[in-house]
Amino acid sequence: MSKENMTDTAPTKLRNLSDNVLQSAEEAVKATHDKADQLFDAAEGGVRQLRADASPVIQDLAARAQDIATRSIDRCAQASDRARRQLHEVSEATTRYVAQQPAKSMAIAVASGAAIGALALWLSRRPSAR
Repeated sequence: MSKENMTDTAPTKLRNLSDNVLQSAEEAVKATHDKADQLFDAAEGGVRQLRADASPVIQDLAARAQDIATRSIDRCAQASDRARRQLHEVSEATTRYVAQQPAKSMAIAVASGAAIGALALWLSRRPSAR
C-alpha cells in the first residue's frame, strides 16, 4: 500500500466509523424513546385502573357517610321531640301544682327568690381571685 492510499483510506475509515457511531446513537435514542413511550402508556393504564378501582370505594364511603348523617339528623330530631314533650309535661305539672296549692307555691317562689338574691349578694361581696 502506498502512502497516498493510506492517507485516502484513513479519512474514509474515520468518516465511516463516525457515520456508524452516529447511526448507532440515533438508533439508541429511538429505542430509548420507544421504551419511554411504552412505560408512559403502562403508567397511564395503571392510573386509569387505580381510578376505576377507587371510584366504587369512594362512592361506597360517600353513601355510608350520607346514611350516617341522615341517621344522626333523625336521632337529633327524635331527641328534640322527646325533650319538647318532657318540658311540656313538666310545665303542665307545674301549672297544676300552682293551681292546686297556691299558698305553698307562693312560699316556694319567695324562698327561691330569697336564696338566689342571697347567693348573688354573697358572690358580689366576695373578693375576686385575680
